Amino acid sequence: MSAPRIEPRAGLLGMAGACVLAVGAALVAQHGFDMQPCPWCILQRLIYLVIALLCLAAAFAPSRPLRVSLAAAALVFAVLGAASAVFQHVVAAKLNACNLTLADKIITALGLEALLPALFQVTATCADAAVSVLGVPFEYWSLALFVLLAGAAGHYAVRLNRKTIS
Repeated sequence: MSAPRIEPRAGLLGMAGACVLAVGAALVAQHGFDMQPCPWCILQRLIYLVIALLCLAAAFAPSRPLRVSLAAAALVFAVLGAASAVFQHVVAAKLNACNLTLADKIITALGLEALLPALFQVTATCADAAVSVLGVPFEYWSLALFVLLAGAAGHYAVRLNRKTIS
């Protein structure tokens, strides 16, 4: 017996929900458990929100080519998110200062800290933000979700390319 297939619209909505939950978990970790975010943490929050918006748009897009394009864009952002999580662990977490890194430049250029400081304000260095949850570095939890999102986005992009969304 095979696993039930999730229809693309439901899958895309689930992906959007997972992204919002991930950002919510990061905010709980920050404000409830004093796990302060570095620029790479904040960049990953932004990427999760972009993926959520792309998935929502794909779920309700009026045409199949647009749905496929939006799902493919979600795949690209999930890969970028995975790369940022790996970079955070391998390189940035070993730096005492991570200002003027790519993540910091993106956040500053977009004006996110001033726009929504409770969500996007950098409050730690990369070395200070290197914490573990259940013995696993926080950024690896993020990496795992980005990999799952990339797989799902790729799957739905292919399925949407073959049939109309239900």
